[in-house]
Amino acid sequence: MNFPVSNYVKTIPKIRTMKTGALTQQQIMERRKEIEQELLELLNAAKSEFGLDDIKDAIFNEEETDDMMKVVAMFDNGQGAGDLSDILETVSDAWNYFPHKILGGVSPAEKALERG
Repeated sequence: MNFPVSNYVKTIPKIRTMKTGALTQQQIMERRKEIEQELLELLNAAKSEFGLDDIKDAIFNEEETDDMMKVVAMFDNGQGAGDLSDILETVSDAWNYFPHKILGGVSPAEKALERG
């Protein structure tokens, strides 16, 4: 089952209305670098066998509605609810700021910028 592009459109208003208003391409790229660092720290803390490239690949090549949870599972080590909350927030940010093949190789944040 493919994840319809229309589901991404629902995330666009959230991305565009962040604290600073509409994001620029430079802000998107800066935030992407911050998210990469956060992911690396979480992967290290979880002692995950997965790496940043695995996460980027899973997001880029997502095909099903549950693919985001597959990324979350890359951090699973039986941690507590607090750690899981941090993981979910960071993975959600990665999902919105990393490129998706289904969106023509851009992220939902960049798609929002295009719709400007």
